Amino acid sequence: MPQRTLHGTSRKRKRVSGFRVRLRTKNGRRVIKSRRRKGRARLSV
Repeated sequence: MPQRTLHGTSRKRKRVSGFRVRLRTKNGRRVIKSRRRKGRARLSV
């Protein structure tokens, strides 16, 4: 069976869009803030 194109890698996912990564930049903090305002159950990965 051939491999599918897209595979999710949890390490990559954490490194790119984890909570601590978001807090590092101003825009990332804005993301968290807006998701809090929207009332998301999960703010980030």
